[in-house]
Amino acid sequence: MDAFLTLFETILLPAIYQTLYMSLTATLLAFLLGLIPGIVLVLSDSNGLSPNKTLYTTLDFIINTLRSFPFIILIIVLFPFTKLLVGQSIGTTAAIVPLTIGTAPFFAKLIESAFKEIDRGIIEAPKSYGATNLQIVFRVMFPEALPSLVSGITLILIVVVGFSAMAGTVGGGGLGDVAIRYGYHRFRPDVLAYTVIILVLMVQGFQLLGNLLYKLLKK
Repeated sequence: MDAFLTLFETILLPAIYQTLYMSLTATLLAFLLGLIPGIVLVLSDSNGLSPNKTLYTTLDFIINTLRSFPFIILIIVLFPFTKLLVGQSIGTTAAIVPLTIGTAPFFAKLIESAFKEIDRGIIEAPKSYGATNLQIVFRVMFPEALPSLVSGITLILIVVVGFSAMAGTVGGGGLGDVAIRYGYHRFRPDVLAYTVIILVLMVQGFQLLGNLLYKLLKK
C-alpha cells in the first residue's frame, strides 16, 4: 500500500494534472478556433442566412481534409510550428498546440450540425423583425443549440483525452507518457494498469458531467 501511495503521489498524480491541463485547455482553445469556421459554414450553407456555395464548398473541403489527418502524424508535422509558437516541441504545453489544431475542425462541424437542428421557424421570426445575421446567430441560434453543443463538447473532450495519451508517446507528458516510460519501457504492468484505470475513470467523469449539464440545459 505504501508503495502504491508513493507511486501515486510522485508519478501518477502529476501525470493526471498534466492530462487534465492538456485536455481542458486544448478543448477550450479548439472550440474558440472552430467557432468562426462553424458559423461561416452555417451562414453560407444553401439553406443558411447568406448562401454562398463557393465559400461553403471550399471551407467544407478544408475542414474535412484536416479532420482526416492522423493525429500522431499531425503532432510530428507541427513540431516546427509548435516550437515557433511556444518555444518547445515536446512537453505538456507543446502538446496543446497539435491537440488544438487537430480538434478545431471537429468543433467547426459540431457547431454546424448543432445549428442545423434548430427549427427554421425560430430563425425566421427574428429575421422578419429585421435582426442581423450575427444577432440571429448569437442571440437565437446559439442559446437554442446549447444543449447539443454541450453534448458534442463532452464527446470531443473525451476524444482529446485519448489524443493526449497518444501525445505522451512522443514526449507530450501526462498519463500516456507514464504508461510508455514506466509501464512499457520499464516492464511495470501495474503502472500500465493504473494509467488505464485512471483514464477510464476520467472519461466516465467527463461523460457524467456532460450528461448532467445536458439535462439541466434541456429543461
